[in-house]
Amino acid sequence: MADSKSTAAAVKGPIGRLGGGFMVSREAKDLCARTGLGPRELYFRGRCGVLGEVDADVVTSVAVFFPPAHVRESWEGGRKLPVEEAVALYTEACHAWGRRKLSDAEACGRLAELLEKVATAAPVLGAPLFAGWRAVPLPDEPIARATQLMHVVRELRGGLHAVAVLAEGLDPLVATLAADHEGTPLGISSGESMARFFTWPEPYPKLDEETIARRRAAEELTDELMASAFAVLTDAERDEVVTSMRLGHVH
Repeated sequence: MADSKSTAAAVKGPIGRLGGGFMVSREAKDLCARTGLGPRELYFRGRCGVLGEVDADVVTSVAVFFPPAHVRESWEGGRKLPVEEAVALYTEACHAWGRRKLSDAEACGRLAELLEKVATAAPVLGAPLFAGWRAVPLPDEPIARATQLMHVVRELRGGLHAVAVLAEGLDPLVATLAADHEGTPLGISSGESMARFFTWPEPYPKLDEETIARRRAAEELTDELMASAFAVLTDAERDEVVTSMRLGHVH
């Protein structure tokens, strides 16, 4: 029987992969071709466009693990696509990816029902992208609805994780280097590989045991912060979420 914190820990990987898979998908690549945006321009405009037509520093404040100069270059480069259109197109890509990857409409419908409870009850404090994405209307179709809600809950964990990393006194690059990246849809596991993906310039600093321990503590704190979101579910419902996501019942 899963309690709230163990549920948060158990679904971390699946929610990361299934909630973010569309961002590195053929559907996203098609959008680049259609809009003329580069991959990162589309990523920041589509994902962070829920913040509105803001200065790049606002985007940097939520895209914590990317170098600020890279965020600004990508955000400014994507301005030819209005944020409302970018969010709509990104949402459509999320749905299309889900329809291609997931097949069990009944299981997706039930998962969507449970994740909507989590998303609706969760506070938005410290998670502005979660707040923005929660406000995006949900489709009725079960697979698309589940896929969008997995993305919404992923943004909740992402925002709270950034809070936890900063609370442990870690800078974004060091936190990236010290992490186990099991939740990424990229198939990247090493910290150095992820740092390169985020475009942090090399050489990278060496990590000591204290830093690695603080990074583990940040992950533990993230699970604790996420626990309150899953507390809205019953024990049986939490077990359903874990089983559905970890065993791939929605596939």
